[in-house]
Amino acid sequence: MTATSKRPRDLAESIFSKTRTQSMSLDRINSERDAVSQAREAKTARLRELRLEKEADDMAAALAASPKRAGKR
Repeated sequence: MTATSKRPRDLAESIFSKTRTQSMSLDRINSERDAVSQAREAKTARLRELRLEKEADDMAAALAASPKRAGKR
């Protein structure tokens, strides 16, 4: 009786262990994907800030040069 009752329990524990391992793997994969996504978003935001700063500097330079040209006409 012990051998037959132990066998289903071993099977159940084996299935549970496999399911838990898969769940932990999926959690790790999701965490890594989230980290990559956050890093990409941070880099995009940083690059956007740099682009906007450059565009503002370019516009300021263009406006500073414009009156000089208008005055020479």
